[in-house]
Amino acid sequence: MTITEWDADAVRALRGLEDDRPSARLRAALAVGTAPDARFVGKLVERCAVEPEFFVRDMLTWALTRHSVELTLPALLREVRSGRGQARSQALHTLSKIEDPRAWPAITPALLTDADEEVARSAWRAAAVLVPDGERSALATVLVGQLGRGGREMQLSLSRALVSLGDVIEPALEAAGAARDPRVCAHALATRRLLEEPDAGFESAIEEAKRIVALGGPGEEGR
Repeated sequence: MTITEWDADAVRALRGLEDDRPSARLRAALAVGTAPDARFVGKLVERCAVEPEFFVRDMLTWALTRHSVELTLPALLREVRSGRGQARSQALHTLSKIEDPRAWPAITPALLTDADEEVARSAWRAAAVLVPDGERSALATVLVGQLGRGGREMQLSLSRALVSLGDVIEPALEAAGAARDPRVCAHALATRRLLEEPDAGFESAIEEAKRIVALGGPGEEGR
């Protein structure tokens, strides 16, 4: 393949990322990831911020992971400071896939507590992957402060992030288990159960925890 032909393919793929058809955008992202080139990185990051289809976004992330981290990392770190929620969320998601420890300082408390639920969930997952051993306890404290937030899927995401940190979460969970807010208390108890029994389902764990709280269980004793 000549340089001219390759450039034509590259231009076609980049244009395909903005096609009206999701299937065409998916094929374009696959093509860009299959033949990585530095010229693709900016457009991939830009597209992540606006792409409406989940499966296309996932392919865009895959395509970014196929490029040199020396190219993708600076661009993604700029995106986590974006004013657009999806840009922050997708950048964090991609950083969790790249797993470069240099991204850890960008996972700030502001991102971990972001008002945008998708940003917060992505930050939790990225933090759980990137956190240095010496920062696990501090991260656990910030994450436990988010217990009780959102619906089941969001609570499950938080529990998974916490459980992945291991036993360092126990002191913070114990304190949260005595919270006056029954949602926080139940979420803490459910997360503790998942820590102790990794095969336990979250749905059953949270329902059991809610019953315990309703009957005046650990949360009442803590007071």
